[in-house]
Amino acid sequence: MTYDIRLTKKADKDFSSLDRVEMKKAAQALAKLKTDPYAGHALSSKLNGVRSLEFSAPGGAYRAAYVVREELNRCIVFMVGSHENFYQEAERRYEALKKSGQA
Repeated sequence: MTYDIRLTKKADKDFSSLDRVEMKKAAQALAKLKTDPYAGHALSSKLNGVRSLEFSAPGGAYRAAYVVREELNRCIVFMVGSHENFYQEAERRYEALKKSGQA
């Protein structure tokens, strides 16, 4: 079974702000979710229900935060960025995602 990968508007903006090499690495990492939606590790605390997929590029370590919607066969990526301050921003975005009913 394959999963559909969707980026929120903010995640799409994050993705677009990456340089060409980082964007390629991010796309390769996110493509893995199509066949293995649980490739990222599960987060806890305020991000319970969120998974974090790690990937590296010449600029450093990066993460993609996403939720798996089994009933829709979909992964919703709501943040892509460098490790610096990643989880603080991910908490804010996850709260907004839950309020919108997408999580």
